[in-house]
Order: sequence, then structure tokens, then C-alpha cells
Amino acid sequence: MAAAPTSVGQDRSTKTTSPIVFDVSQPPVIEGFSPLSRAKEENFKDKFIRKTKENPFVPIGCLGTAGALIYGLGAFRSGKTRQSQLSMRARIFAQGFTVVAIIVGVAATALKPK
Repeated sequence: MAAAPTSVGQDRSTKTTSPIVFDVSQPPVIEGFSPLSRAKEENFKDKFIRKTKENPFVPIGCLGTAGALIYGLGAFRSGKTRQSQLSMRARIFAQGFTVVAIIVGVAATALKPK
């Protein structure tokens, strides 16, 4: 009752296959899929200008916050406590404006159809 030994895979042809060469500078070719083109590299200045055009109220709020802070610190240094207190309140208002502008900008971007 001895059976003849059979090896698995003997019914395949004995062709030699060449190794697949990948070109790392190109995206892989996948059947039925076309990748999007890469966006150009964006430096800080270009990105700042683009983001400012998308939501101009955020930089305005940041400048208002910084201006109120600098003015308030100057008033505090020269001993004008009333002006210092009012400018710190203005700074808090400007910070709130900036936060609201950021939230509105994020919501508008999320709701914008693609």
C-alpha cells in the first residue's frame, strides 16, 4: 500500500521569471486606478497668502490681539492703569473674535462641496 510520492507544484511549468523592477520615482501602476497629480510644493509665503484669502478674518483678529496687547503693555509700563485695563479687555475681545473666525472658517471649509 505504498503510494508514489508526489510533490506539490510539479504540474507548473518550469519557466524562469524575471524579477519585477520598481521605479520609486513613479507611483505604482494599479489597474483601474489613476492617482491624483501631486500638488506643487508650497512655501510659507504662498501658504500664508492662500490661507489669508480663504479666511481673512483670522489674520485681522491676530493683528488686533497683538496691537491691543502691545498698547496695553505700553500703557501699563507708563502707569496708565485705566488705559491698560481697557486695552486688556480689547485684547480679550480680539482673541474671542479670532477664535470665532477660526471656527467659522473650519465650518465653512467642512461644509463646502468638493
